[in-house]
Amino acid sequence: MMEGISQGGDCNTGSDQNLSFSDIRLSDTDRLEAFSDGVLAITITLLVIDIVRPEYVSGHLLEKLQAQWPNYIAFLASFFYVGIIWLNHRAVFSRVRYCSRSLHLANLLLLLTTALIPFPTAVLSTALQHGSPVDATVAVVLYAAIGCLMCFSWLLLFHVLSINPHLLEAHVERTFFPQERHRALFGVALYILGGITGWALSPTLALMCFLALPIFYAVTSEGLVETRVTLLGRLAAGRGQREGSRPTPTPTASTDDT
Repeated sequence: MMEGISQGGDCNTGSDQNLSFSDIRLSDTDRLEAFSDGVLAITITLLVIDIVRPEYVSGHLLEKLQAQWPNYIAFLASFFYVGIIWLNHRAVFSRVRYCSRSLHLANLLLLLTTALIPFPTAVLSTALQHGSPVDATVAVVLYAAIGCLMCFSWLLLFHVLSINPHLLEAHVERTFFPQERHRALFGVALYILGGITGWALSPTLALMCFLALPIFYAVTSEGLVETRVTLLGRLAAGRGQREGSRPTPTPTASTDDT
C-alpha cells in the first residue's frame, strides 16, 4: 500500500516537472465568456445614446427626425457589426476549454478595439452627410485605422490559440486556428485597402470595402473552412468513438441458492 502511494507520488512529481510555465494557472472559460458578453452587451446598449431626442417647433417634428438619418445608419451599422463580433467570439470560445494569461490579455485587447467601433462609425456617417470632402476623407482613414486594430486583435487571439493547442477542446483540429489567422489578415488587408482608396480616390468606394467585411465575417463566423454542418458531424463522430471505446460490461452468472 505504501509502495503504491510512493509510486503515485513519484509519478505526480514527474508529471509536474514536465509541465511548462504556460500550463500553470489555467482556468475555465466561464468567467472570460461572461465578462466578454457583458462588455459587448454594454457596448451595444450605449449605441442608442447617439440618437438624441430632436428639438423642434410645432409642425416640424418629421423634418427633424429625417435630418438625423446618419445617426440611424450609424446605430444600425454598429449594432450589427458588434453583434457579428459576438457571433465570432462565441464560435471561437466554443472550441476553447482552458484559458491562460496570454489568452485573457488577447481577449481584453479584442474587447477594447470592439468597444471603439461605434465611434468611427458615427464620425463617418456624420462627415459623409454634413462635412466637407476633406472631413469625409479623414473619417474614412479613422474608420480604417480602428478596423485594422480590431482585426489585429483577432490575429493575436488566433495566434495565441494556434501556439497553445492544450487550451483547445479535444474535437478541435490543430490546424483550425492557424487557418483562422488568414481570416484576420484578410480583414487587415481590406481595411488598409479601404483607407487608401478613401484617401486617394473616393470615400464612397471605401465604404464598399467596409461594408463587405462584416458580411464576410458573418458568413465565416464558424471558421474559414468549417461550417456548422461539418462541426456537428465531427462532434457526433467524436461521441461515437468515445462510446465505442467504453468497455462492454460482461454479464455475471447468478447463483441459485435453492
